[in-house]
Amino acid sequence: MKRDRCMCHINKTGFMVIIHRMKLAQSALAFSALGHEARLEVFRLLVRAGHDGLSVGDIATHFEQPPSTLAHHLRTLVRAGLVVQERQGRLVLCRADFGAVLRAATFLTAECCSGVTLVRHDAG
Repeated sequence: MKRDRCMCHINKTGFMVIIHRMKLAQSALAFSALGHEARLEVFRLLVRAGHDGLSVGDIATHFEQPPSTLAHHLRTLVRAGLVVQERQGRLVLCRADFGAVLRAATFLTAECCSGVTLVRHDAG
């Protein structure tokens, strides 16, 4: 992970900035992965399947995509931490990581209605 100078100080509320940045980066990655229509459809299918998940073959039967395209979308969801894959012999089982989704949504709404202080920058 690339480091920068401002990641090392503690902000006025006592939370380490590095933790905020890590959560920001992970949440951005998750929402970016879900920002593609096909990946969002695959993820919603896995959410409907619940904790049992679905095999890659089962997912493929729901979508009219070439296997390489589906593999690309699944790889993106796995890298984003939204989907967990488990090999069972020749079968690859995919499950939605509900904890990751909850963490991303919590990060997005954590400061709901807490107010905003506007910072004005002089243009001079």
